[in-house]
Parts: sequence; C-alpha cells; structure tokens
Amino acid sequence: MRREFVTASVIAMLVLAGCGRELKMPTRICPGKASVSDSLSSLRSQSENAVPLRANGKCLLRYYDESGKGHKENFSVKVWVNPPIEIYLQGDVAFDPKGIVLGSNEREFWLAIKPKEISTYWWGEWAEQDSFDEIPVHPKILLEVIGIAEVDGGENWSLSNEGAFDVLTERNDKNAIVKKTYIYSCDCLVRRIEYFGSDNEAVAVAELYKYKEVSRGFSVPTVIKIVKRAEDKKEDSVRITLDSVERANFTEEARSRIFAPPEPGGFKRVEKL
Repeated sequence: MRREFVTASVIAMLVLAGCGRELKMPTRICPGKASVSDSLSSLRSQSENAVPLRANGKCLLRYYDESGKGHKENFSVKVWVNPPIEIYLQGDVAFDPKGIVLGSNEREFWLAIKPKEISTYWWGEWAEQDSFDEIPVHPKILLEVIGIAEVDGGENWSLSNEGAFDVLTERNDKNAIVKKTYIYSCDCLVRRIEYFGSDNEAVAVAELYKYKEVSRGFSVPTVIKIVKRAEDKKEDSVRITLDSVERANFTEEARSRIFAPPEPGGFKRVEKL
C-alpha cells in the first residue's frame, strides 16, 4: 500500500485551529536527535510498544455538506484499538449510538456516517487499495495520531530542528513533500502532523496534546485536533477529547465482533473504494 494518504478528506476529525496556525512552542527546549535513523527509531519504538486499548470521550465536529451549509455536532465517542491494524470508533450522533462508525481489520476498512446531510457508507479492501484520498476519514490516519504508525527504512525522510521540535519530513518518489511530523525533543512524542497535497500546501493538520501512558513505552494523546482544508477555503474540523484510556484484552470472539464492518443498509450512498 502506498503511503500517499495525505489528501484524505478528514471530515470527522479535524482541528478547530486551522491548517495555517503555528504549533505552540513549549518553554523547555532539549537537544534533538542526531540523525534521521535515531528519530525514526523513536517513532518505531512507540508503534512496537503499542498495546490493545479502549477509550471513551467526546467529539466536537464541524463540517459542511454538499450544499455548503455548515453543521455542528457534539457527541460521545467510544474507541477500541488492537495494534497494528484493527481499530473501531463509534459516535453517538442524533440519538443514534452508531451515527458515525469507522474501523478496519486485517482485510478491509470502512466508514459509515448516518446523518441525512451525508448518509454515506464507504468501504474497501486493503488488497485493492493504493490511495487514501477517496475516503473522508481513513483508519490509517486515526491509528497514526494515536501512535501506531507505519515507519519505513528512512530512505525518503529528512530531519531538521525547529526550536523544541525535531521535524521529520517525508517525500514521495517525485521528491514532493508528503508529510511533516513534529516531535517534541524532551519526551520524543509527536505533537503535530502535517499532510501535504499536490500543491505542496498542507491539506490536513493534526495536533496532539495531553498524552497518557497506557503501557511502558506507549503513550496516547487524550486531546486530538485535526483540520481539513477544502478547495473553497472552508475547513471541516473536529476535537476529540478522551476522558478515559485504558489497556484492554480482546478474545478472538470479541475481536471478530468489534472489528467487523456494519451492514450497509439504510444509507443514501454506498461507495466501494
């Protein structure tokens, strides 16, 4: 699968701050990593130490429908994660406990949004997926902001330092910037991820705050903000605040039940990617 998922329209999880806002600078500055391999090793360690978890929280969602009308939803969310690829999020929207459902397992991924302004069910199989720009919210992005990211050998990465942050820049085979990851040098945790489009401008930005250690070497942000820049300059946005994050154990029966796609009935549109 290609890593060029930067143009995903992140409808259901996007920062209230906006794409252009500068990252808040911590007052404490520590020495950064000496090389790309050292910095990538830190990211890789976080992913390798990831453990199954479950979390509850709230989500403030702002988005625009196809007519350009703005909408605002404030709802509770539940999240289950089983590294490295299984994730399930459901949001209680408009009195429907599964008004928004996002998930993935080893074979496929899906997103279902029920509110009538959208009412769409997207799904696809990993074996047929080579791009991530057709689905409004991709499970791969949610896994990454939680701290479970795919990290390659580093051939397409470069490292710079901006004050308190090590900045890892990833480029594609055409030398265009795909992603920038800002890592706070004092604790080696990701504070910001910028996803770039074909115009070399950030099309989505994630900011991560208030990490909680779930297990040794694995911490999860309890405040997630992401913003998506649309072509008409409008911004869809979300703020997810996790009130509880705890380690979980999934039986095989629980895994097959939790990390399974919903039935596609009842949606205005069903799109296979």
